[in-house]
Amino acid sequence: MTSRQAAEAITGILGLRWAPVAVNFVPAGAALPAFEAPPRRRFCQILMETRRGEKRLLTADNVSCPAVAAAFGLKPLPEKLSSGEMLVGFGIFATAQAGQATIQTMPRLPQGQYAGVATCPLEEAQGAVDVVVLEALPEQVMWIALASVHDTGGRLDFSTGVLQATCVDAVVVPFRQGKLNATLGCYGCREATDLGDDECVVGLPGEMLDRIVTNLGRLADTAIPRVRSKATYRRLGDTGA
Repeated sequence: MTSRQAAEAITGILGLRWAPVAVNFVPAGAALPAFEAPPRRRFCQILMETRRGEKRLLTADNVSCPAVAAAFGLKPLPEKLSSGEMLVGFGIFATAQAGQATIQTMPRLPQGQYAGVATCPLEEAQGAVDVVVLEALPEQVMWIALASVHDTGGRLDFSTGVLQATCVDAVVVPFRQGKLNATLGCYGCREATDLGDDECVVGLPGEMLDRIVTNLGRLADTAIPRVRSKATYRRLGDTGA
């Protein structure tokens, strides 16, 4: 299955508002793709522009968020952030100790291992994709999550610090741990982008994409239309209860 076919299938089955985004890490020493690297961008803003159809590149030279830079191994974590002091200033945590306790749990990529992060609409991706990110309604994320266990069963554990939702929760966690992860968003992505109040974010490793699309197709044959019809709910109304 090509990336274009996968993107069209996911978008069509779920009725996504935004395009799925392909995320790839560029190893240090490798040639950077000829994508636009706009000045001073947070990763959540790069995702916002990419889901609208743009191709973007984030490097140590244009990243504006120190938490993102540290998460992707582009720059060291500043002391004010690692101490939790900056998070208190933003009003996210009540004390520096609470902020520090959260920051210390953040999985990060090794410093200097990657030269940058390249993003493009999934339908335009060439070759392997490291992570696929979708900003979508909770109901749509639910079906993606179910598709990930449709043929295996089991439970899903989502990991979030309600901080660094797009960079850590939706990208680093799936990339490092090889698992789907959903997140509610965070202070940063909700303040700095147009992510809707009714939207959340999910990331999945690129190697899971084909299986999830196949399973979504199966769910679309019965479960999805049945649930969206709300037939059982409508029957409840017919009883006058």
